[in-house]
Amino acid sequence: MSTPAEPSAVAGDETSPAATPSPSGSRVLVAWTGVLAALVLAADQLTKWWAESALTPNAEPIPLVGDLLGLRLIYNPGAALSIASGYTWILTIVVTVVVIFIVRAIGRLGSRGWAVALGLLLGGAVGNLIDRLAREPGFARGHVVDFIDYAGFFVGNVADIAVVAAAVLIALLSLRGIGLDGKRHTGDEGGEAPADEAEDASVDSADKAAGEPSGTPDPKPAGEQGDPA
Repeated sequence: MSTPAEPSAVAGDETSPAATPSPSGSRVLVAWTGVLAALVLAADQLTKWWAESALTPNAEPIPLVGDLLGLRLIYNPGAALSIASGYTWILTIVVTVVVIFIVRAIGRLGSRGWAVALGLLLGGAVGNLIDRLAREPGFARGHVVDFIDYAGFFVGNVADIAVVAAAVLIALLSLRGIGLDGKRHTGDEGGEAPADEAEDASVDSADKAAGEPSGTPDPKPAGEQGDPA
């Protein structure tokens, strides 16, 4: 027969199957993350190959949706919006570190949302990293192929779209308090004390209802016994 404290201990056990993803479930998430990253990478590289074969570099944009969206082939030595165009090799190192971090983080996956986010981020990062490593003018200094013109403000590619989508999804997951392991982290650790106090109060009430003596003795009977009259 279990004591009253045992059910609550079992319910709060973080190692229970309900609280911790199973190894098989984690492996499935890792596999789907890899598949999504591979699809993003393939789409990015194929569209870049098409752009180089069908478009003329630095030509006038070809309209797709009026002036809002068009096609224009450029080779970008920097980051988004051509920022840090003179530090291509530094950007290559940064992206390489990001890719390593993502690969290491995938092993701790316990959330479908994070699996999608990391798959998009990994595929997009590797897509642009390949350009920096393999394209002209040289290793780690290659220019990224951009061909999607956004109203003349900047030109991007499929990898950029995946990275932006991943950033938005990561922000939403963080706002909801969902961690990489799939658990919800609210940061409210002070809520346990009131719950414990309420539980103690309910136990005391149950004891009194059962007729158990309270902790403070009644002095009146003792006084009556000591009265000489």
